Amino acid sequence: MDFGTTLKDWRTRRRLSQLDLALRAGTTQRHVSFMESGRSVPGRGMVLRVAESLELPLRERNGLLHAAGYAPTYPETRLDDPAIRPVLDGLRRLLDGHRPYPAIVVDRYGVLVAKNDAFSLLVEGVKAELLEEPVDTLRLALHPDGMAPRVRNLDDWARHILERLRNDLARTPDDRLAAQLAELESYLPPQRPPTDGHLGFAVPVRLSTSVGELRLITAITTFATAADVTVSELKLETFLPADAETAERLQTTSAVT
Repeated sequence: MDFGTTLKDWRTRRRLSQLDLALRAGTTQRHVSFMESGRSVPGRGMVLRVAESLELPLRERNGLLHAAGYAPTYPETRLDDPAIRPVLDGLRRLLDGHRPYPAIVVDRYGVLVAKNDAFSLLVEGVKAELLEEPVDTLRLALHPDGMAPRVRNLDDWARHILERLRNDLARTPDDRLAAQLAELESYLPPQRPPTDGHLGFAVPVRLSTSVGELRLITAITTFATAADVTVSELKLETFLPADAETAERLQTTSAVT
């Protein structure tokens, strides 16, 4: 799409009027209108201000720059590039520091980048092919040969995962993410209404393991100030005990191993 059409599409998705966007970007409604109609060619600085005002992820900011005829501003470094090693080393230290609780680092699509030793408890009994690299942690969570048979509150846990994906798609359209969502939905029967105890984003997963049932809630950390596309899309997902029994089981297991 051309710049004007792309800009209007993003503005509509963000549910902003031309005046709203103009006020955020420090320009006029007339200028926004002219940019969308193609009557005005924005400078590189204006494109970046508009992208910031629309709260676009770095990948999509590069896309908006490209649509306007400019080169990307934000680099996209490969995970095996030495330049990104300090970031990954820092993340691995965070993973190790989170023990005895499970923690992982995933990319934009939930592909596993790094994990700590406690993650092995989550994947007990999972079919070997699901653990072959690249490991899709979303598939791992809901596949019938993955963690799903051991999740005792699968309806609520699946809803938690699927709603997060749907929200991501609503904010940032992505064909690959849409295909992932369709795949995950195919593993599950039609979902029943939420139970009375459904906690939305804070729903704990109840997982049967060799050390007993674990009740875990997740916290996701992203790198909001990253200036590299790859780093900005990494997510640190930590699993925290939702009750004292779970904390004790994980601590005891760690002490034994």
